[in-house]
Amino acid sequence: MAFFRKLFRGNEGEASPPAPDADAPTKAGAPAADPPAPDAGGAVTVPDAAVWWDSSAPAAAEAPPARQSSAESAETPTAPVSVLEVEKARQRLASVAAQVAAATGPEPVSLNTEPVDATHQLEANDAPALSSRQSAQGLAAMAARDIGRVREINQDSVFAMITTLPREGSDLSVGLFIVADGMGGHQGGEVASRLAIRTVVHQVLSELVLPALDDSMSAALQPLMISAVQAANQAIWDTAQAMGSDMGTTCTAALLVGHGLYIAHVGDSRAYLYEPGGLRQITTDHSTVGRLIQLGQLEPSEAREHPLRNQLYRTVGQQAQVMVDFIYQPLGVGSHLLLCSDGLWGMVDDPALAQALTRSPWPQDACNELIALANLAGGEDNISAVVVSLPMAER
Repeated sequence: MAFFRKLFRGNEGEASPPAPDADAPTKAGAPAADPPAPDAGGAVTVPDAAVWWDSSAPAAAEAPPARQSSAESAETPTAPVSVLEVEKARQRLASVAAQVAAATGPEPVSLNTEPVDATHQLEANDAPALSSRQSAQGLAAMAARDIGRVREINQDSVFAMITTLPREGSDLSVGLFIVADGMGGHQGGEVASRLAIRTVVHQVLSELVLPALDDSMSAALQPLMISAVQAANQAIWDTAQAMGSDMGTTCTAALLVGHGLYIAHVGDSRAYLYEPGGLRQITTDHSTVGRLIQLGQLEPSEAREHPLRNQLYRTVGQQAQVMVDFIYQPLGVGSHLLLCSDGLWGMVDDPALAQALTRSPWPQDACNELIALANLAGGEDNISAVVVSLPMAER
């Protein structure tokens, strides 16, 4: 091996043909590319693409190593890059950085500056005010009924629905709540109460909700609610005549639109509004006892024990025509709406009703407690309750 080394070293001074391109090494079996032209200083120009592709790597500014013989490459390291070549690479890097800065701006955009047509992450102190605003109570409803502890069938029917109607500018919350207490014996009262619910719901949906979705709503709410109960009266009357029955029902229907209640009422099922001053009855009972109270001949506290407390003089479906009470009630500062049959209000006094409404923020819990209270008091009739929690001011 030493002999061959001396032999090659001895031939260094002799003339030899030009070496292959030292600046463009080739893969085995591939033709060599044309060598790049040297610059004035004799150093090979580093392509801009190399710097742009990986400007952080120092080796990108170095010239490719010269091609050597296999014997020499085993002992001789690659020659260092000249100082001039490194300086030129640095100048190119500075030129590219200047171009990027000119295109994007000298400094990054501050988070305190609102960018145009862009989103950005907010700092903790920049959180929108809406994220910290919470409602003390929202709009929710629950309808529940129970057979009680004495009756063999449940002739009460209940209904609760909350929806949102799209409007230009802002959407509108709408709710429909109904309690119907049927009468007329087996297969009479329960048919009448269900028929009343079905007819009123169908009327309101077809004349209010569906037209509102089509932007063609023109119905006034007062005649809508009155005509819906009158249509229920006609449907029950026709069915009773065909069946040979004297069935009928009470019907208390409350339509919530925005900040107002539109109530259509026949019979002795009741609507209450709970306000800061306590529970207030909105409807008037169409019963003998209710009439005596209106005339001032009987105290409300005496109505629960009066022998004529269940005698009604106005019902839905037991006459060909019926007069319907209409009440408009602004919500004001009310927090709860309660609709119930006499199986509830006849067994539980007003303070206990009010306490059950406010004990839990959930209408379902309030309904369960009201029904339990009526059953604990004897459960002498079917028990129905619709509880609506009304939106309260934000805190």
